[in-house]
Amino acid sequence: MNIAALLSGGVDSSVAVHILCEQGYKPDLFYIKIGMNDEGYSCPQEEDLEIVQAMAHRYGLKYDVVDLQKDYWDNVVSYTIEKVRAGYTPNPDVMCNRLIKFGAFDQRVGHLYDKTATGHYATTVEKDGKIWLGTTPDPVKDQTDFLAQLEGFQVSHSLFPIGAMQKGEVRRIAEEAKLPSAYRKDSQGICFLGKINYNEFIERFLGTKEGNIVEIETGKIIGKHRGFWFHTIGQRKGLGLGGGPWFVCKKDIDDNVVYVSKGYNPEAQLQDELMMHDFHFITADPWLNAETSVDQTNETYDVLFKIRHVPELTVGHLTRLAGNRWHLKSDDKINGVAPGQFCVVYTPDGKICLGSGEIAWD
Repeated sequence: MNIAALLSGGVDSSVAVHILCEQGYKPDLFYIKIGMNDEGYSCPQEEDLEIVQAMAHRYGLKYDVVDLQKDYWDNVVSYTIEKVRAGYTPNPDVMCNRLIKFGAFDQRVGHLYDKTATGHYATTVEKDGKIWLGTTPDPVKDQTDFLAQLEGFQVSHSLFPIGAMQKGEVRRIAEEAKLPSAYRKDSQGICFLGKINYNEFIERFLGTKEGNIVEIETGKIIGKHRGFWFHTIGQRKGLGLGGGPWFVCKKDIDDNVVYVSKGYNPEAQLQDELMMHDFHFITADPWLNAETSVDQTNETYDVLFKIRHVPELTVGHLTRLAGNRWHLKSDDKINGVAPGQFCVVYTPDGKICLGSGEIAWD
């Protein structure tokens, strides 16, 4: 089997390559270059490439650098800026996986191989003659939420060598094998920002526009902000307000007002239902009966879900509406529900990630 392995320079992808080599495979290594150097920003690529080169030399593997900077700018960075401009909370990591790591790379190189291996914490599950995206035993590291916009063919073409492992086991293997990335810290944040502050990046493209910060319960103006696009629902840091804690619970993009509420988990921030549009099933809609013409609008299904990268899954009830719109009712109240986020849906046993939909304003 011919395997293309994506190597980032981190410990997870390095261990994935190590495992493949231990199993007798000789994957070709690829490093995806997405740092926006031409835009005046930089990613720490030199150290990444040194590790890729060291891994290739150690195992006698070929390696290459695939420059996808333009693809990343055209698809992921532009998406991020436009969503922020419109008042949404984007997830560039989700779109990077769908459009770059499992998209543009496959179109450029990956399609020449039988499989593409990555260091993601995810699994694949064969059920009903189809390949589904499965969760991992380590709920803290599980990354299926970042992969929930993939297509079924992308999942079936993927290998996740460390997907069934705990993070501690991955670190142990790296240390025992003396891999060059064994003691490297996990990457944080969005790569295209490099060492640039997120707000500085957004300001470069959207500028600033002063507006009021208003306490939602009283309507009292309690501060000023530099633009609603610097804030997201659920945010509690960087507001510059005393006497907190304060949480962002609403944004008025027309009047450039940011509404906040005081206290931990304030009632204004909690809700037990949300709307989604353009729900994307990864492999298939498990409830759709294609053999009949029965209208399944308004049917409700029991699911588990999450709206951010957290270990816990919440019990919910998903109702199919017309026009690929979906209503989700949660058994528990959840906080920080922000339009633009992806609500990721799982089977009731939490073992299969079915897909995700973008949270809508209403």
